[in-house]
Amino acid sequence: MPMFQKNSDIFNILAEGISEGIIVVNTKQIIVATNTSAEQLFGYEKDELIGKSLNVIIPTRYHSQHTSHVSNFIDKGKKRRMGQGMDLNGLRKNGEEFPVEAGLNPFKIYGDTYVLALVTDITERKNYTLKLEQTVQERTKQLTEALIKEKELNELKTRFLSLVSHEFKTPLSGILTSITLLSKYTKTEQQEKRDKHIATIKSKVRQLNTILSDFLSVERLDSGKVNYNIEKFALSKLINEVIYDANMLLKTEQHIQYPDNIDEVQITFDEKILGLALSNLINNAIKYSPEQTTIKIIFRREAEYIYLEVIDQGIGIPKSQQKHIFDRYFRAENALLSQGTGIGLNIAKQHLENLGASLYFESEENVGSTFTIRIPKNQETKKPKDDEETFTDRR
Repeated sequence: MPMFQKNSDIFNILAEGISEGIIVVNTKQIIVATNTSAEQLFGYEKDELIGKSLNVIIPTRYHSQHTSHVSNFIDKGKKRRMGQGMDLNGLRKNGEEFPVEAGLNPFKIYGDTYVLALVTDITERKNYTLKLEQTVQERTKQLTEALIKEKELNELKTRFLSLVSHEFKTPLSGILTSITLLSKYTKTEQQEKRDKHIATIKSKVRQLNTILSDFLSVERLDSGKVNYNIEKFALSKLINEVIYDANMLLKTEQHIQYPDNIDEVQITFDEKILGLALSNLINNAIKYSPEQTTIKIIFRREAEYIYLEVIDQGIGIPKSQQKHIFDRYFRAENALLSQGTGIGLNIAKQHLENLGASLYFESEENVGSTFTIRIPKNQETKKPKDDEETFTDRR
């Protein structure tokens, strides 16, 4: 210390010209000199740090290891930067911690050894680095999500184009074949054959119409252009219409079991949407069930809801794929040989949920499936607005 007092003027002139904080300690780690920047940095008055232990400006948790580090550093006598690769904090007089960077330089003067520490407050730099890291992480996350979404969209696009090509090609080929054969049946006694091919053409046209209706429904749902018409109607009338249309699709000795407790039931809902959903469920039940099976329609009431169940004895849905069954364009692996767009269930579920209803199922592979429509009893009657499009597609 006497040496620094003797040369204080020279030290002060040099030290005060530096914006970083300067702390000089002896081998006992007692502070023997500081500059104004260091005092302001650690919140002390002029010369208040002189004679104090270096530990006063170091957080308590670092004291034990810091003492040994300084001793080793003095013994080696080489300058170095302190805290590289680690977080280093200083301690202000008021107990506040702040991040610092310190360059250490040992030196001897008049036979005594000292260490000069050049201390820099890196709070702003660290905050900037943290903000930069957060920004990079957020951008990386956004980019990753965008790439995943792009990949999913590309896969969806590929699947969609493949599906459209297949689903349109099959009925169009049937229509072309029937038209070609029709031109050959010119005799009166061949009317039965003509009728058969005319029926085939009608069936294929209905199939194409259904596919187009599905795609239009997807576009309307995605664009939010669908409005609903909620009113009271007889459930028996709707189910009669749905079953009448479905009867044309039945396989050999398949039949539909009509619910026996709906003659007086009135429902307040969108009739066309319920017809769409029921038609989809019943048609799927027919498609994925073998011959000589029964498709059951069950109606039941509870306190707040009414339920319509469609129960089949079909191929069922593999357990591992059940979570995807309402995904657009998804088709279970055991259903790929049957015609279908993979859109119907997705559309039905979205429409029902838009109206406060729900669609869910239970299924066991090779045993069958039960799809359930749950509708709240209390529905507010709504009429379509003039500038909105009412849903008109049923099947």
